[in-house]
Amino acid sequence: MTENQNTEWKSTWHDDYLKWVCGFANGNGGRIYIGKNDNGHVIGLSDYKNLMDSLPNKIRDWLGIVCEVNLYQDRGLHFIEIITPPYSVPVSLRGRYYYRSGSTKIELIGVALNEFLLKKAGKTWDDVSESGAALSDISEDSIKAFLKDGAKSGRMPEETNIKTIDVLEKLRLLDHGHLKRAAIILFARDPNRFYPNIKVKIGRFGNDEIDLKFQEEIEGNIIQLLQKVPEILNNKFFVKKIYFEGLLRIEKEEYPVAAIREMLLNALVHRVYIGSAVQLRVYDNKLTLWNEGPLPAGLELAALKRTHSSKPRNLLIADVCFKAGYIDLWGRGTLKIIQSCTDAGLPEPDIQEIDGGILVTLYKDKYVIEQLKKLGLNDRQIKAVEYVKEKSSISNSDYQNLNNIRKTTATEELSKLVEFGIFNAPVTKGRGAKYTLI
Repeated sequence: MTENQNTEWKSTWHDDYLKWVCGFANGNGGRIYIGKNDNGHVIGLSDYKNLMDSLPNKIRDWLGIVCEVNLYQDRGLHFIEIITPPYSVPVSLRGRYYYRSGSTKIELIGVALNEFLLKKAGKTWDDVSESGAALSDISEDSIKAFLKDGAKSGRMPEETNIKTIDVLEKLRLLDHGHLKRAAIILFARDPNRFYPNIKVKIGRFGNDEIDLKFQEEIEGNIIQLLQKVPEILNNKFFVKKIYFEGLLRIEKEEYPVAAIREMLLNALVHRVYIGSAVQLRVYDNKLTLWNEGPLPAGLELAALKRTHSSKPRNLLIADVCFKAGYIDLWGRGTLKIIQSCTDAGLPEPDIQEIDGGILVTLYKDKYVIEQLKKLGLNDRQIKAVEYVKEKSSISNSDYQNLNNIRKTTATEELSKLVEFGIFNAPVTKGRGAKYTLI
């Protein structure tokens, strides 16, 4: 047997280990073995009789739960097994809540504690009623936009004269006449009057975070944000490439529309709404979007790049967005982002869990420095790529002069750039041979 997310070994007993018992009770349950070393070998307990008497009482008195405490013997050495079942109600130790995540015991505080307590009560944050809100706080225009989109997607019937209160009832956004938080987030005229940071912050940067050129803050409910944010991105933040086919003017998007749409939807549907605003940063060579909220329990970053189960943080918000045709509730959002970038010939997006949230990065082209480093290019090769982006081509002698190296090294490193699919091989041979970007 090895130590894992459901098993813990301790050489002796300390009352501080009640935190581990609490963590197992709030998680998926687990076993603690007292009298085993870090390798799982039995080293024995001298006070096992006292522990067999005191442990059940300590666990009951301090945690309010009952665990199975068993005594075992191995080659004359005694050890104790504490079996903690998972509990459907929250369990605390001295007013603090602990949780077992992987092989780590963590204390739940802030947003994590709030979500944990709601989950144990069978609710999500958006399913709680907001007593200070009234029907007059709901935007009828947003309701109409939702109904139009829902009918267009085929997930809502085409109804013209339906009352706002009836729509909210059908969407389960009312609780005994009171608006639920989801109704505020989805349809309120001014959701920021109830909860701060119901907005998307957009910043235009140069090549790094220090070079902030200008910024915008867009407030509104989800229906409004889904309309406003793409418009402002196109009008103020993106520089579209324009070319002509005959007299026909063609505009090529900097980033795939589908990728940005899915990034925004994922952020708005799955974010923690009592945390920071969604933050969208547009750089010269990349775009990032961050929203607060860790991945759901049991879901790892690697799963986002394959077919995975949908685990919405805000169940009501997700359900309404599904009925509107915005999402499909099959966990395909991140796959669509990746696929749309691949189809556009762009590098695969980066998805990270950072600063208590999820950060998605789109790259404008495969020649971005971060991407070149991933390929294993050295500093001289990266410098050459930057040179060609500016000068359109590079020769062997240019490469030598740029990096102050000999011809043999230059030839070898340029050949590697061709192998990596960064440079085209020269069409001609000799001193005038030029390497260009693919």
